[in-house]
Amino acid sequence: MAACADARLRCGTSARQKGPIVALSGQGRHALRRPPRWHWLLLLLILPIVAASLLFEGWTTHEVDGARHRRACTSPIPRSADNGDPVLRVTGKGAETAQMPFRTAALTFDGGPDPVWTPRLLDLLRARHARATFFLYGNQAARHPELVRRIRDEGHEIGSYTYTGGDLGSASHLRSHWELALTQTALAGAADVNTRLLRLPHTTTADTLCGAEWPAARRATDQGYVVVAATARSRKPPLGVVRQYSHTALGYQEAKQLLADPNVGQFTTVTGGLGRPSLTSTASLAERAQGEALMWTQSVGHTFARSMTWALGIAGGLGMLRLVLLALLARVHVRRRRRHRSGAPGLREVNDPVTVLVPAFNEEAGIEATVRSLLASTHRDLQIIVIDDGSTDRTVEIARGITDPRVTVVQQPNSGKPGALSTGLSYARCEIIVMIDADTVFEPEALHRLIQPLADPTIGAVSGNTKVGNRRRLLGRWQHLEYVLGFNLDRRMFEVLECMPTVPGAIGAFRRDALLAIGGISDDTLAEDTDLTMALWRMGRRVVYEESAIAWTEVPSSLRQLWRQRYRWCYGTLQSMWKHRHAVVEVGPAGRFGRRGLAYLALFQIVLPLFAPVVDVFALYGLCFGDTAQAVGVWLGFLVIQLITAAYALRLDHERLRSLWALPLQLFFYRQLLYLVVIQSVVTALLGTRLKWHRMQRAGTANQHLLKEPDPQPSGLSSK
Repeated sequence: MAACADARLRCGTSARQKGPIVALSGQGRHALRRPPRWHWLLLLLILPIVAASLLFEGWTTHEVDGARHRRACTSPIPRSADNGDPVLRVTGKGAETAQMPFRTAALTFDGGPDPVWTPRLLDLLRARHARATFFLYGNQAARHPELVRRIRDEGHEIGSYTYTGGDLGSASHLRSHWELALTQTALAGAADVNTRLLRLPHTTTADTLCGAEWPAARRATDQGYVVVAATARSRKPPLGVVRQYSHTALGYQEAKQLLADPNVGQFTTVTGGLGRPSLTSTASLAERAQGEALMWTQSVGHTFARSMTWALGIAGGLGMLRLVLLALLARVHVRRRRRHRSGAPGLREVNDPVTVLVPAFNEEAGIEATVRSLLASTHRDLQIIVIDDGSTDRTVEIARGITDPRVTVVQQPNSGKPGALSTGLSYARCEIIVMIDADTVFEPEALHRLIQPLADPTIGAVSGNTKVGNRRRLLGRWQHLEYVLGFNLDRRMFEVLECMPTVPGAIGAFRRDALLAIGGISDDTLAEDTDLTMALWRMGRRVVYEESAIAWTEVPSSLRQLWRQRYRWCYGTLQSMWKHRHAVVEVGPAGRFGRRGLAYLALFQIVLPLFAPVVDVFALYGLCFGDTAQAVGVWLGFLVIQLITAAYALRLDHERLRSLWALPLQLFFYRQLLYLVVIQSVVTALLGTRLKWHRMQRAGTANQHLLKEPDPQPSGLSSK
């Protein structure tokens, strides 16, 4: 096995390298501007508005404080009201009732206005030169104000049928009050009218105001309403009657028959038949303004609720589709790898020398474990370059203390990870470059397996399999599941679809000529690994995933550290997507990556997470006030599919299934944090705020039990 130092014609040399410690100068590019904060206030304002809109919509559909069904009668109406007369007012002395005069019929229509049948009823009444009383729903009046105005303009009388048609006898006192008050507000906004005529829903003749309906009727009359029932069907013209019809085909036919009855001499309104002044008045300017605001609020709430129903269905469908595709394409990936391992013609085993770049900034906790894991690798032909990026701790001292000629330490002022990698690349002597994080611990076979796909000359980079080392606590276990289910399973899918967006900074192999062809490691974004991978695709180089190349990394152990890390990742990914957006219209590998990879990232990592908080509020609303059994069933079904997919992913990664117990908790808490990270990142990107590199505090817990002392250094290797 030839070493890099003994193969300079193959690997090349660097005239700038003078020894294991080199000092360079440079400045970081990403200056800090404080990220915006006002959008959190906006989000905190939007979510209560969304919740209020949903609650109002649920109230109008009887899902909140439901008054959908009438209670059974337990007591009759008072004797003073039980005389068959349909019009009554309750006073402290009892009930005052009234009936239509001889040969007079008052036509009344309950519900509506209905966009189909209300115009037909109005046409019928106009053709017969008749007047009627329309008891309207407040919410329907707000939805169809033009029909309310037509009813008014054609001389008909308008009454209240409550806002939603809720049963006032079974409704709470608060709901009863709002059922009547909101109807008045809606009528004022729709047609500039107020009314003191009321018909209680779920009632017909006066005797149906029994049980709990009678106290509700009395409360209404205390507010000045005249309650209108209907005349019993046994009483027929020419006796005076009040007929009750609906805004339906049946109501239309029944009204048409009565209008043709020769025994009726006059068809009139309720107050017209009684010879009383109209109980409909003109609304004030303030009442009209309130009514218009109510109509707008109801329209927005109704539209939002409907759109959220569709959005929840679409989001759930896309989530399910994603999980199914991940599992199916992972299976395809496994089969392809089996065929490849059984002997792909024309591909050799790669034993070429490798340069490993280890950028380090204040990594004293883990730098020794990282370097020694590399030295213990079964791939011995190595050049390890530790680039100290202005550390203020013992990183350099510890790295220099590893007395192995394969290790070179380069020092420079702090300039960020891209700058450190660029510096390391300028000192690399081999044609295969492996880039890792300074907290990554390699398994002995990982490095050799990582570079094997490079036997195919069309491949420009290889992603390794990153595993979470510090997974004992709940936050670490959540990230472990995310790495296995979200990252590694995704990478299998990306390889099959030829659109791998990121070779992770923790473990990735590259061809040196490919890196130089794209101009090296750019510091245009905060996700240099994503930017680099996308640039390789646009150059026509393929990127693949090698799941057997396993490295252990330390993940954030606190929510603050996790937020900072994911904020940088997400923000950098947005920067990279924008930088390489033209790949969508390009051809060849670049076009496939753009139309598949960028589209996937935009949909599943940006758009859906942006709407996730609102969708979650809607889902919570459905759970609390909608069909709870259905909502729970849907959620459990989704959870089962998640668990099955996660179990398959863990099996593919040779991980234990006992971690699955944390998945339901991850759905409730962990993902909400990631959604908020996306929102923060998008706002930061839209405002053009420059974000500095957020470094995680290391504890050196990246599975150090894997480490062992390296074998003696083979002869011929040098750090010079």
